[in-house]
Amino acid sequence: MKVLLVDDTPDRASALKEALGAMAGVEVLCTLESALELARQVSEHAPDVVLIQTDSPSRDVLEQLAAVSASAPRPVVMFTDDAEHEAIRAALKAGVSAYIVDGIAPHRIEPIVRVAIERFEADQRLRAELDQTRTKLAERKVVERAKGILMKQRAATEDEAFALLRSLAMQKGIRLGEAAQQVIDVAALLG
Repeated sequence: MKVLLVDDTPDRASALKEALGAMAGVEVLCTLESALELARQVSEHAPDVVLIQTDSPSRDVLEQLAAVSASAPRPVVMFTDDAEHEAIRAALKAGVSAYIVDGIAPHRIEPIVRVAIERFEADQRLRAELDQTRTKLAERKVVERAKGILMKQRAATEDEAFALLRSLAMQKGIRLGEAAQQVIDVAALLG
């Protein structure tokens, strides 16, 4: 497991780094003293997980996390002393997978990281399913609109319009939604 470590307190970073070094199969790729370079370092090193040790998640840290979550999502574990509700909410919204308050016990790091990775992967699967569902819904709307155009212009029934769309898609070797969009585009051109 490749780890990118961020800590604004070097003595804590070394303690966390030591605990990580004791874990089998863990490689600390990079240790940052500030999150300002986080997005670039994640892009450069492609870690499996990002660990952040901070007294309290600052606006800069949260902005960097949001940028990483948008461009190259990774599981993120944040170790902090800040138990405030708003700090927790902001960190989770920025992409933190696990928010751990009150210190780092070396024997707890591995299970915490494993849980964060599992939670991150589950979240990514849900996001992919949501995107796929949105795409299907948008495609269905396009197909319905194209069927309406064909029904009006060809005086066809709904089933006949659907069969025409399906036939067009098969002839051109494209998805049904693409064929429907072509029908809509041609109808708009001919106005």
